[in-house]
Amino acid sequence: MRHSAVFRFTVPDARAIYLSVCQEEGEVGERSSAGVRLEDEENLVLEVSAADIPALRAALNTWLRLVNIAVEVREIALSSGESPPA
Repeated sequence: MRHSAVFRFTVPDARAIYLSVCQEEGEVGERSSAGVRLEDEENLVLEVSAADIPALRAALNTWLRLVNIAVEVREIALSSGESPPA
């Protein structure tokens, strides 16, 4: 049985977050995979699936951390005066 989870993140510039994490999508180890996509300008969708619950938990820990770090770095960059990409 395959297990899956879907998360939607609403952030002001979802494209920047997507571009930060999309290089990592695909297989996460042997038992899980993940994908990200843009739903619109402010919504990023993360879909993770795995062969079992422990693999799903591990993949989610990895991906939720990646997205969180991308959001935090984006906030730091913007607060330091960097302008968002056009």
